[in-house]
Amino acid sequence: MAGKQRRSRMQWYRMDLHIHTPGSRDYQEPNVSMIDILRRAELRHLDIIAFTDYNTVRGYAAMMREIEQLAFLERLNRAEPEESRRLAEYRRLLDKILVLPGFKFTAMFGFRILGIFSPKMPLRQIEHILLTLGVPPEVIDEGIPYSASTTDVLTAYRVINEAGGIVIAAHANEEYGVAMRGFDFGGQTKIAFTQDPYLHALEVTDLEDNSRRSTARFFDGSKPEYPRRMRCIQGSNAHALSAVSKHQLGIGDRVTEVLLPEKSFEALLEMFQGTDFARTRPYRSSLDPYDYIQAAREEGPSIVQAFHDNIARRGGLFDVLADVCAMANTNGGVIYIGVSDNPQKTPTGVHNPSATIDLLYSEIDSRITPKLDVEIDTQECQGKSVVRIQVPRGPDIPYAIDDSKIYVRDDTETSLAVRDEIVQMVLKLHKRKEKNAVSVQTNLTSSANLNGNDAHEQPVIEPPRTGVEIIASEERKGRFYHTVRDLRNGNTVHNVTRASARRLWHYAITEHESRTIKPKDVQWHGQIGLIKSYQRGKDVRYDLAMYDGDTIRVFYGVTDEGLHGPWQQFARQDNEVEA
Repeated sequence: MAGKQRRSRMQWYRMDLHIHTPGSRDYQEPNVSMIDILRRAELRHLDIIAFTDYNTVRGYAAMMREIEQLAFLERLNRAEPEESRRLAEYRRLLDKILVLPGFKFTAMFGFRILGIFSPKMPLRQIEHILLTLGVPPEVIDEGIPYSASTTDVLTAYRVINEAGGIVIAAHANEEYGVAMRGFDFGGQTKIAFTQDPYLHALEVTDLEDNSRRSTARFFDGSKPEYPRRMRCIQGSNAHALSAVSKHQLGIGDRVTEVLLPEKSFEALLEMFQGTDFARTRPYRSSLDPYDYIQAAREEGPSIVQAFHDNIARRGGLFDVLADVCAMANTNGGVIYIGVSDNPQKTPTGVHNPSATIDLLYSEIDSRITPKLDVEIDTQECQGKSVVRIQVPRGPDIPYAIDDSKIYVRDDTETSLAVRDEIVQMVLKLHKRKEKNAVSVQTNLTSSANLNGNDAHEQPVIEPPRTGVEIIASEERKGRFYHTVRDLRNGNTVHNVTRASARRLWHYAITEHESRTIKPKDVQWHGQIGLIKSYQRGKDVRYDLAMYDGDTIRVFYGVTDEGLHGPWQQFARQDNEVEA
């Protein structure tokens, strides 16, 4: 009950956590005052803002010094009328807008990171954090964008987080962003920079882009090499009160809404540390509100997302439990009840959300083992109540329904796990524990890779990261048995027949049994090539080939998410698919 009451008290606040002031040397309106910035934020109806000057808290400190000086004069009864009016204006605006101190740190190689802190934290302590990060004192004094810091990105994440700050990768998908767009090297570094546990969010400039190539879609947890879903927000990166150009925005020109129980730094930090991704959304006017669930429907089902129109039908509740079990065993995810995956279809909604939530909690607690902590709540889509289940990536795999039914998630399908998958889940659990023990050393190694080392090594072409490969086949009494490798997770499953195969496996086995791929069947580009591309539902799929010595390896049903490195040359634009 306390949780429901807390949720009912929540409200949406508008925030812009990336605002520069004249404290940054490259600010474009040097004569602007701090009170001008606050007034502009009020005009744009912002509730929460952060001053994030380059490698300094100079702007925030200047504002606080001015307020302290005006308050001091007021206490001495020596304030002039204009000074009294200015102090009153500061108090009015700061009562209305939560202003957070922060900085935009320039890490090694120029990557930009936002550190945002509580207004209760002494500014000297924030400056000490900058010194710890290797920012020279003269840079802290001047707010210089291009500092001489030698601190790497992962260390910066850790230092800011351990100091109690919110850690956000600034404009992650653009220049100086940790997603490293445009870099053709450093794959492991990109993974480390965007999946690090100390990183709270990615600030992106394409949050409203619903295409499968958007940054938020890329980091939705569906990619095998990027399993951690990342919260994506947007901010203005304003260097002036108003927009200077299309790419140089003003205060409040790019805003994120956040759902909080109160307007405070503590509530904001708690939200960033959580996994409820529906608590942030791009701001839209009340005439065009952002529908989080409709946006999910536009993306469609995936390895981390499932939809159920109605669980009252026969078998409907068990299908939901199977998805919960499968996602816990795979990569976590979100399940929506009361909407189909067809974005054109009107949601049916859930008639009695409270009873449905109670039923789901009861069934999950009693039928799924070991114990799995999920979060279930009610959302709204097109005026209808929708129940949402947030499933974590299970810490104690494998999970089972009724002690014996173990499910896994493969792209958009939930299926019973076969023996080899169960064995590999157990092995994966042990590997995960070992990996956690050496994670610090791994992160340091990943950062070192960026220092130009991997740019000079001879590239080794790895297989695609989605799809399946048939690595062996044998005939027994007229029936073919295949060994299938799942490219997403590396699992190898033996003794798969066409009759027992899942949908994608069935396709691969049918193709494999019907013909042998010859060199003339492939559009070669060096060592790798395209056999064909085709449409499956909303997704484009590719059958690809690669020379391994004198052998041709074939990869069936690869999605865009599985294309990396040189494989990306085969990606087709929307509607550009072979028949």
